[in-house]
Amino acid sequence: MDIGTIQAYAYFFFVAFLVVVLYSYIYHLYSSQWKGKRDYEKYGNIALHDEITDQPIETISKNDDKKVGGINE
Repeated sequence: MDIGTIQAYAYFFFVAFLVVVLYSYIYHLYSSQWKGKRDYEKYGNIALHDEITDQPIETISKNDDKKVGGINE
């Protein structure tokens, strides 16, 4: 087996891995939206509605501002 064959196999498996990651990410987005955890389609207009007077995408509850780096104090 020469280096070209090894590169071809590595390229194929890397592309297959990236396809699996992409489809799992897409599944995560749609399943979390379907379950009602988060609506990612609202974030599509975030670049258009970035004025200081615009409504925020999500409201922050009092529990969220106590989190620092993902750790509750």
